[in-house]
Amino acid sequence: MSDETASGRHLSRRGALAVAGAGAVAATLPGTQTATAKPARRTADVILVNGRVTTLDRAKSSVSALAVRDGRVLATGGDAEIRRFAGRGTRVIDLRGRRVVPGLNDSHTHMIREGLIYTSELSLAGVTSVADALRLIRFQADRTPAPQWIRVVGSFTKWQFREQRLPTLAELNAAVPDKPVLLLHLYDRALLNQTAVRLLGITGDTPVPPGGQIELDAAGNPTGLLLAKPSPVLLNATLARLPALDPESQVLSTRLYMRHLNARGVTSITDAAGGGTLYPDHYSVVNQLHAQGELTVRIGYHLYPRAPGSEFDNFKEFVATTKPGGDGFLTMAGAGEVVVFDAIDFENFEEPRPNLTPTMDARLRDILALFAEHEWPFRLHATYDESAVRLLDNIERVYGPTGPASGFIIDHGETLTDATIDRIAGLGGSIAVQHRMAFQGETFRQRYGARAAAHTPPVRRFLRSGVPVGLGTDATRAASDNLWIALYWITTGRTLGGTRLYGPENTLDRVEALRLLTQGSATLSKENGDKGTLTPGALADLAVLTEDYLKVPDARIPGIESVLTMVDGRIVHAAAEFSALNPPLPAVRPSYSPLLTGANRL
Repeated sequence: MSDETASGRHLSRRGALAVAGAGAVAATLPGTQTATAKPARRTADVILVNGRVTTLDRAKSSVSALAVRDGRVLATGGDAEIRRFAGRGTRVIDLRGRRVVPGLNDSHTHMIREGLIYTSELSLAGVTSVADALRLIRFQADRTPAPQWIRVVGSFTKWQFREQRLPTLAELNAAVPDKPVLLLHLYDRALLNQTAVRLLGITGDTPVPPGGQIELDAAGNPTGLLLAKPSPVLLNATLARLPALDPESQVLSTRLYMRHLNARGVTSITDAAGGGTLYPDHYSVVNQLHAQGELTVRIGYHLYPRAPGSEFDNFKEFVATTKPGGDGFLTMAGAGEVVVFDAIDFENFEEPRPNLTPTMDARLRDILALFAEHEWPFRLHATYDESAVRLLDNIERVYGPTGPASGFIIDHGETLTDATIDRIAGLGGSIAVQHRMAFQGETFRQRYGARAAAHTPPVRRFLRSGVPVGLGTDATRAASDNLWIALYWITTGRTLGGTRLYGPENTLDRVEALRLLTQGSATLSKENGDKGTLTPGALADLAVLTEDYLKVPDARIPGIESVLTMVDGRIVHAAAEFSALNPPLPAVRPSYSPLLTGANRL
């Protein structure tokens, strides 16, 4: 096998493993050729036939079959045409008419952090009432031994419940009176039952970081409600005090979380770092799995400063000890989404828009100058237009009117104006947009009105400007990792609560949305030559779906999953009629995991 593809890029480590994983045979190499002889047809490792394959190749957008060799798409076309690539050892898979799409690529998530704790968290995704949520919490509590915690950490919204409210503290204490429970709702509040309050030692005298609040009753005792006003530092600090999984369980948890993503059809992600994700400590698990060849999701990751006030020193250390780059499975992508802690405008729409501090600009410019010197890419968090303008001012002062040669990413951008969008385009920037409004659209509309909510974020305007745009989730605390919710939200304009936010002027058709989630995300990570389509030469990353995304009724889009996911031409997840092909799963730990109790499934 050649060490390089025709494009000159090195094949990933897993490209070499795909031969064994797919039961392949070696390619038939042409011998000495005469002037009129034709080279022998290359033999495929895997062939998929009898499907409905959305390639996102504008020249051949829909086919019934494709062939895979050495981790890449060898050919696409009709069944008879592709069967000609079969050899003695080729695996042929009958898709039985199912829809196939390029592997989903989340351009902004927090997979590394979630992987370290996934198996111990209870999910309320899909729960439709407060009563059912409390029953599920009580069910898990009955199966969790003391002194372990029952923790729900984001991924849901009160608007998904029929009651359109959260459980009350009285209801939470009644449901679980004797074991600690923490319920984090997005980044606006956390509910603790009284056992949790006692174990954490929270009192009326507990110091509160700026921008946070511990609610007290009339007697001055903590009720169990922690509020972000608007900063989630208090919430994140409380989460950090909960027991961590042991190192071996963190490895298993991360493997299982990747399989959870594979089951949704996810094959690539970009980890934007985030609260509590410290380099290099919290990256050791993915580095270990990469060294062992056990990554089933391609990961690009960013670096985040360790503490407020030390940002410049942290990044100075990082640029001296590491540099952007990697291989097809693990890549250090640069800095962000936080570069300076007081440059964050938290997306807590329960609170008024925060103003960035006056001292932020000079410190940000110092760090950007460091990035310019070392040619480091970066991404910056900006929920509101007012914040984005400040960030762009500083980028322009450091890099000049055309911006950094390597480009940059603005994350979120819910309220960006036309002028700011055009300015991002002029500076060579990109925008990573997420489905946060599917979780908070009603809250935003209550504060700013339906007219403002109708173009928050202005996705159509992003695309008209020519700015590269990728789609993602901001999972798992600010939103769910279910990218099918993102596709539902951006094509229907509806929230999880059913509220219609957008008209056709700010929604996409289903193919446009899928393209944003595959090709768009690959463009942001500068991998659009390899990812995002199922064209010959592209990476063989794909998902075979439970339902036909292009035809299923709108309401069923969020429930779509994958019955067969391939990464680098290798099957990493299989279910339903393909379940015999499913790679073995590692044993779940801890013993009280919601995956074992039945409260959650992979």
